[in-house]
Order: sequence, then C-alpha cells, then structure tokens
Amino acid sequence: MTTESSRLTIAQLAELAGVSTATVSKVVNGRSEVSSETRAAVEELIRRHGYRRQRRRSTPTALVELVFHALEGDYPVEITKGVAEVAREHDLTVGISVLRRGHSAADAWLEGVLRRRPSGVIAVFSGLAEPQLERLARSEIPLVLLDPADAPARDIPSVGAGNWNGGLTATRHLLELGHRRIAIITGPDSALSSRARLDGYRTALDMAGVPVDPELIGRGDFLIEGGLAASHRMLRLPDRPTAIFATNDGQAIGAYHAAHRLGLRIPDDLSVVGFDDMPSGRWAIPPLTTIRQPFTEMAAAATSMLLKLAQGEPQPQSRVELATELVVRESTAPPTLPFA
Repeated sequence: MTTESSRLTIAQLAELAGVSTATVSKVVNGRSEVSSETRAAVEELIRRHGYRRQRRRSTPTALVELVFHALEGDYPVEITKGVAEVAREHDLTVGISVLRRGHSAADAWLEGVLRRRPSGVIAVFSGLAEPQLERLARSEIPLVLLDPADAPARDIPSVGAGNWNGGLTATRHLLELGHRRIAIITGPDSALSSRARLDGYRTALDMAGVPVDPELIGRGDFLIEGGLAASHRMLRLPDRPTAIFATNDGQAIGAYHAAHRLGLRIPDDLSVVGFDDMPSGRWAIPPLTTIRQPFTEMAAAATSMLLKLAQGEPQPQSRVELATELVVRESTAPPTLPFA
C-alpha cells in the first residue's frame, strides 16, 4: 500500500515512465494530447506509486457550466432560468455549451471546460461518456446530472421529475373522463423518462381493468414530426383511439396536426394530453392539458446541489426527484361517438 511519504512527484513519475514532465502533467490534469499507450503507462505508475501534488490546483472560476445536447425549443430556456436564479444569488456566471455527438466533439467540449475551470458542470438530459466523467473527476470539477436520459453512473448526483407518476396521472385523467381507447406516443426507448411514463400509462390502464392494446402504443422521438406520424397511424385504425397521451408537449402538437388533417376536432372528437407544460402549450388551439414538469425548480435544485459539492459539503442524497402535476386546460373532454 502506498503511503503519503512514498508517493512520487511528477518529475519522478516522468523518469520512471521515460517521458517528459510535461507529458506526465498532461495525464495528471486530464489533457488529451497524449497517446493512449503513454497515458496508460503513466496512469499505471500513478496507481502503483501515487502522486504527491507540489502545488495547489488552480482556483475555479465563478462560473457554472450548463451543457445541453441541443438548443431547441422551450426546454433549454426553462432550465436556464432556474440555473441563473441560483447562480445570481451566489454572484456566479452561467456558461452554456452544447455537447455534440462524436468522440472528437466530446473531446473538444471537455478541453474547453478544463480551460474555463468552472465551479461545476450541470449536464442536461444526455449523460457524459466514461472518459469524460473520469477527466472531470481527476480535475476535481463537480458534476450534477439534470433530467438524465439514462441511469447515472458512479453515483453521480442527479435531479429529475416523477415521470412514472406523471404517466399514471395523465392516463387516469382520461380514464376518469370516460375514455377507454387511450393511445400513447412514447419517447425514445433509450430515455428512462420515456419508459417510466409508458409504465405509468400501463399501470393506470391495468388498475382500471382496461387491456393494453399494442396498436395504441405509438413509438415517438420527443419531436413534433414523430408525434404527427404516430398519431396519424393510430387515428386511421378501424377502432381508433378517442384520446392520446403524448409523452411530451412537442408530440402533443404533432397529434393536433394529425387530427386536423383527418378532420377531427379537439376535444370533441379526440382528447389530447401532453407532458412538460411548456409555454407554447398554453397558446395551442385549444390550450393543451398536460403534465407539468417543474423545470425551473429542477434546475435550481441541481445548481444548489452543485454549489454544495463545490464547497465540499456532504450530500444527504444523490438523487432528487420533484413531483409532477396535472394541468387541465381545454384539450380533454368526455369521449363522443367514434369518428366515421
């Protein structure tokens, strides 16, 4: 077992590895300009002998790095509001970046983060790959996941919403109105939120004694176009649905367009429930009944959690889940006779 006194300096590690001190420094600080073979050799020496820092790490900047998978629609705006609210209270700046798919794009993003040296990173929806997680950890930059698409690795702190309960509540609302032919438009199979909302839908039907009809499960992608395509297919069935639960507001708008193309009126011929409660849903015609996700509050909670991590405070829990709630507007009503 390596003791404090036996740990090596960068110069000693460099001598053992047969490389320059600059190369070892790059490995220690998570920089990318080192070959995989050299990096592996240096990291093995660090594991075997340890490394004694001779200088304190650079002071973090008064910056919270907020990273999205895409900057589209109302979603990033609502998230940014919550982060900015808490950051302003602590005299912090919010930096916004986009993590594109692909190894080179991810490396470029990470290099930028390491140069900016933020107080911490909040990653929204899409998670980070294992190499990026390792380098952030080595650089001692705290990370919190917000509305993660997948189960967080390494017990990384995360903030999300009650997706299962939201799916249950949306479906129960339609059942209580008298609907029995209730369709659902899911999100991507890879998104845990999509699966949880689908499970809530299934549970509500099961508890009401209504069989789940596979034809009424439309596969979507959280995009308007996907909601349009799935709704159009299901609304042309011989025994069409009288209601659609879209697992986000964008797909609900797609359902509106499909209904319009087929001459169906909302809510007279078709009830629609969304999920998110984005501002645009309030201005749909008719205004959209939806499940509210408290995005601003979720973002504020993630920022507060991040700042505690940056200050070295212990976290009472690694997962925070905020409640969703039903917002009833004018897109849902009791069913009428099926459209002919």
